[in-house]
Formats: sequence, C-alpha cells, structure tokens
Amino acid sequence: MEYISDQTFDHQDFTISAIAHREFESCTFRNCNFSGCDLSKLRFISGEFVDCNLSNIIVHDTAFQDVMFKHCKMLGIHFPSCNTFNLSMQFEDCVLSHSIFFQMNLSKCSFFASLLDDVDFTESNLSKVSLKECNLVNAVFDSTNLTAADLQHSIHYTIDPDNNNIKGAKFSLPDVMRLLDKYGVIIS
Repeated sequence: MEYISDQTFDHQDFTISAIAHREFESCTFRNCNFSGCDLSKLRFISGEFVDCNLSNIIVHDTAFQDVMFKHCKMLGIHFPSCNTFNLSMQFEDCVLSHSIFFQMNLSKCSFFASLLDDVDFTESNLSKVSLKECNLVNAVFDSTNLTAADLQHSIHYTIDPDNNNIKGAKFSLPDVMRLLDKYGVIIS
C-alpha cells in the first residue's frame, strides 16, 4: 500500500484516474470529483475534503479516521460497509441525502448545518453526537440511540420517543414539538 502524507489535491477528477491501494494521512482534497469511484480499502487519516463530490462512492473496508468533510456532495453512500475501526468523521455544510448509516457506532462523528434528507440511522449509536442545524427531512430513526445527542436548531425530523432512546438529548423550539406528532395532540 502506497503511503501519501501532507499533500493537497486540488481540482482533480478521480473518476478518470483511479486511486487504489493508498493510505492518505494529513492530506487535503479540494474541489475534487470522486463521484461513483471505488475507494474500497483506502485509508484516510487526519484529512480533509473541501467542496468535493463524493456521491455514490463505494467505501467497502475504507477507513475514515479523524476526517473532515466541508461543503461536500455525498449522495447515496453506504457507510456500514466502511472500516469501522476508530471511525471518526465530521460533516459541515454537506449534502448526505440518501446515505445509509444502518447499525453504525457514530459516537465519534458530528454533523453540522448539513442536509440529511432520507438518511437511514436505523439501530445506530448517535449517543452524544452533534446534529446541530441539520435538515433531517425524511431521515429514519428506528431503534436509534440518541442519548445526549444535540439536535438544537435542526429541522424536519420525525423521531418516535417510544422507539428511540432520547434521554438527555437536546432539542430546540419549535421543532421539538414534532416529538409529539404520533400522539395527535393539539398544541395552541
């Protein structure tokens, strides 16, 4: 496996030139296109993706350790297939629509000001995870651990308090009222 460290990749189209058998440490990817690429078995450690298109990438056994994604388009990624050892990802102002986090331990991850439309968090551990200022329209929370999670200023979520652990979770008005939707109560 080729080891690459402390490099910046700017405006590169990785759909044309594949990047197999590599480990990237402290590398930055700016304005790069990875759309549909197979990133299987690659390792990204202490790196950053900024303004990149990572939609529909394949991440079978891919390692993301202390990786930051900023302003990235990340549609339809199946994250449960990635390497979960020391998994740590931060997402800021990203579009993660239609991505899957089924049964994942995301306790070392955070989401800020991101669009999480139709994202599947079924049976995931989001304990103490920050989901601040996110749009969670149609996101699926089913048997999800949201203990002490921070959803302040997030919108459009539907979370069933009877089917998810929300003890100590932080919400803000007015969207916290959505926790009562299933009960059909009228609040005036």
